[in-house]
Amino acid sequence: MAQHDVPDTPRVSGWAMGGVTFAGTLLLMIGAFQAIAGLTAILDDSFYVVTRNYTFDLDVTAWGWVHLILGVLLGFVGWGLWVGRAWAAVAGIALAMLSAIANFFFIPYYPFWSIVVIGLAVWVIWSLTRPGVVRA
Repeated sequence: MAQHDVPDTPRVSGWAMGGVTFAGTLLLMIGAFQAIAGLTAILDDSFYVVTRNYTFDLDVTAWGWVHLILGVLLGFVGWGLWVGRAWAAVAGIALAMLSAIANFFFIPYYPFWSIVVIGLAVWVIWSLTRPGVVRA
């Protein structure tokens, strides 16, 4: 094989590309979930039960804005992964971490839903840290 026949870039495995597609899909779903939870908190303050004596007591409407903004950002990054942007993988990891942390603090307000979103965020982080996911 001649030297000019060797490709310059390594071939990305199908598993890695499947992981990117999976993570992009999950980020879009998590973004939608976060946005719905945020809109619910903004539009109906009495929907979430506020726990008494919670250390990180924040107004439900404030939590709603946090979730809504985070949901929009997650959806944008999920779209970035779908169209193959390298920055979206790094941003996806960072925003999935923020989503998991925000939902950890939101557990007293809506426990089951928060734990599900934390699990999905961890799954996104795992998918985006597989070898060959980020292409320059």
